[in-house]
Amino acid sequence: MKALRQIAVNQRLRGETTWRLLAAGNAPVVLGLLQAHLLERERRLPSSILHERIERDLELLRAEGRDLPQSVRAYVAQWLRDGYLERSYQPGASEEEYELGPAAVQAIRFVQALGERRAVATESRLSLVIRQLALLAEQTETDPVSRIEHLERERRRIEAAIEAVQAGRVEALPDERALERVREIVALADELAADFQRVRAEFGQLNRELRERIVEGEGSRGEVLAALFEGVDLIAESDAGRTFKAFWRLLTDPEQSLELEAALDQVLARDFAQRLERDERRFLLRLTKLLLERGADVHDVLQRFARSLKQFVQSREYLEQRRLTRLLREAQRGALEIKDRLRPADDIGHELDLTSSAIRSVSQLGLHDPSLDAVEAGIALAEPAAISLEAVGELVAHSEIDFRRLKQHIRAALGERDQISISAVLSRYPAEQGLGSVVGYLALGSRHGVVSERSETVAWEGLDGVARQARIPCVYFVRERRDELA
Repeated sequence: MKALRQIAVNQRLRGETTWRLLAAGNAPVVLGLLQAHLLERERRLPSSILHERIERDLELLRAEGRDLPQSVRAYVAQWLRDGYLERSYQPGASEEEYELGPAAVQAIRFVQALGERRAVATESRLSLVIRQLALLAEQTETDPVSRIEHLERERRRIEAAIEAVQAGRVEALPDERALERVREIVALADELAADFQRVRAEFGQLNRELRERIVEGEGSRGEVLAALFEGVDLIAESDAGRTFKAFWRLLTDPEQSLELEAALDQVLARDFAQRLERDERRFLLRLTKLLLERGADVHDVLQRFARSLKQFVQSREYLEQRRLTRLLREAQRGALEIKDRLRPADDIGHELDLTSSAIRSVSQLGLHDPSLDAVEAGIALAEPAAISLEAVGELVAHSEIDFRRLKQHIRAALGERDQISISAVLSRYPAEQGLGSVVGYLALGSRHGVVSERSETVAWEGLDGVARQARIPCVYFVRERRDELA
């Protein structure tokens, strides 16, 4: 029975995306392309860049004699349907972006582990297991006497270590064991970064399940609806949501972040760290940034799903979805009731007009002939216009700011007051050039005035006679700098 049960489980797992990818006929090619372009360096790429890079690799593979008949767009579309890739539209992006799905990451990690040369049991992995088991036993102990005995042993051990260091007996971890341990940390941290995609996928699945429960649930006050109407964030309060929020608090804690960065700097400064591969060093250098980026991405998805679910309920959109679901079920029940009495080709006395669109060949389109719009008559020369000196002066006044006049106004105002703002100057001397006068005062204030952190409202009448207002920085002209305006 046990074997049969395990065989049934394996049969079910064989339909999972990870197993299907590993069992695919062209799995070596697919895994190699996905790993090279979406795992080793960039984890997310715009569609145009991904298509271009994969197309270049496909051409090289075809030149080696590999049978890859489809286009790059066909392959990417197939990988998207199979679940190897995930597609998203980032805010402000001009095109869709692709990244690996959790199943593809898991498959690539599995293949990488097969190719790595690792000892059957390393010292660092064994010590990690021992420390974690000892810590778990300590933290789950409820007997006060046992807890005190354990703490006393720990204190004696720490005191002995301090005495040894004070006596000059400093025992550092050998380079080989240190290198082995740091590589275990790199592998664990890489798996941790990949976990974010699985968490995001869990939130997406939870969002779909909650919507289905709302649509399919009968009655106006179902369990999910009641919680949402009471303001409960169901996605954030789920097991995955609470787990991620606890992790996010730990990751964004300033003390923990500083401790992590300091530890990374110290490890990378050791001599044994020079023997790390370039990719391993680069991964450790950007570990904190990578975790924060992945965590922030999942946090944004969590908040977006929670807001969209609330909007789905508050806008009463779920009622329309319920109505459509009910109509579809009624149609299905009706079809099942008459399936034995009517054949698909029987006339039921009802005609349904199918929608269609007109399809034309490109050769039927007529090209535009620019010569049909040509004007036969030539362009007549206009008579020269008479321009007076007064008109030229008016044009210059409208196109250039009269700083000389503005300085005179400011100096005149400062002759009566110790300081004055631009709005006060405009109230005494209206803007003769409209907005140009306001801009001129601001330019003079930036050079000869005192700029305040506050703002003020200025008013003027435009050259078209329309009154206007604007908020500008509060700038004061002071009497001590009056001579600068001469």
